[in-house]
Amino acid sequence: MTLLAILLGTVAAGVGSVWIAALLGFAMLARYTQHMLSLAAGALMATAFMHLLPEAFESAAGAHELFALLLAGLVFFFLLDKAELWHHGHEHGHGPEHAHEDHGHAHQGHDHAHHHHHHHGGPRSGGWTVLLGDSVHAFGDGILIASAFMADMRLGVVAALAVLAHEVPHHMGDLVVLRHTSGTQRAALVKVSLAGTVTALGGLVGYFLLVQLEDWLPYFLVAASSSFVYVALADLIPQLQKRLSLRETVAQVAWLGAGIALVSVVSGLAHSH
Repeated sequence: MTLLAILLGTVAAGVGSVWIAALLGFAMLARYTQHMLSLAAGALMATAFMHLLPEAFESAAGAHELFALLLAGLVFFFLLDKAELWHHGHEHGHGPEHAHEDHGHAHQGHDHAHHHHHHHGGPRSGGWTVLLGDSVHAFGDGILIASAFMADMRLGVVAALAVLAHEVPHHMGDLVVLRHTSGTQRAALVKVSLAGTVTALGGLVGYFLLVQLEDWLPYFLVAASSSFVYVALADLIPQLQKRLSLRETVAQVAWLGAGIALVSVVSGLAHSH
């Protein structure tokens, strides 16, 4: 009975939050693309800095180890980004030898990113980074939900609802990024939903190996944080760094703040319960 409750709770939290986010996010994305990119950047950074990292550092894990993992994660996602760019460039005949020919331009890498923007209308990468971070985060959420259900059934329901609630604004950010890298809303929804199902895997593994996995939870949280921070700062924020009118700049900052506030408020409510 407990295992069934864990599976139902983790699927509802992991996948249900994605579909709610899609209903809210895609309706706005069609009309407010730039605003939603700002919202996504704010939501991803707030998820990392206001929710995941504080939870990780409140554990018994050492600060030096966690910061080292955060740094390693950022470097890893940078390398993943480079590999994705290289693979994409290779497919389109823009391999290293072509890059070398064009290197007379001082900002060749920057121009390549803009070239990519014109063809794909969105971040040059970030897709795999977001999905990998989402999967690690979802696995950690599954362990949290499993531990709550094993302590008390009612606590498990509250934990599942709390995870669902605080994942909605975060997944809105994910879907914006994936919509730009995948090209279609359906592809973005399928990819983020699949990452959400990892919550159930975390719940299942947590049910059988909870004692051993609880010690690893802070590291899952930091690894997920590194992906969200990297995508926000390397892929989304650079797109927002353009010359705008004062009114457009104020709107951009307001939507960035809205993403941060949304995640902060929801995470605060989840923690209070």
